[in-house]
Amino acid sequence: MPARTRGQLGHHGEECACHELARRGYAILERRHRTRFGEIDIIATDRGVLVFVEVKTRRTTTHGQPAEAVTWHKQRRLVQLAQMYLATRRLANVPCRFDVVSVWFLRGSEKPRVEVLKGAFGVC
Repeated sequence: MPARTRGQLGHHGEECACHELARRGYAILERRHRTRFGEIDIIATDRGVLVFVEVKTRRTTTHGQPAEAVTWHKQRRLVQLAQMYLATRRLANVPCRFDVVSVWFLRGSEKPRVEVLKGAFGVC
């Protein structure tokens, strides 16, 4: 993979995550859902469950696994963003969960490695 800026790397990782989620049967509803309080990378459905997805992309594992970057602070923020999303769309009593997708573009590898962690944290 050619050198990319951090933003380009993140967007490319989200593309890979969407492809993998679609391959697994998820229906992608929204990407990069932004509010003034933050962003949800992907919102999808999986077998009747609304899924809020955080994507973490890395070039190396030097600083740990990508999913480890989803700290308790980030988790709390994502839960708040999801609650706002549900409230503004009047989606009460909708089953939902939080998934984390890790994407690695490792040197010497032609294809990225993509891992989906279902129900990574919290509930709605």
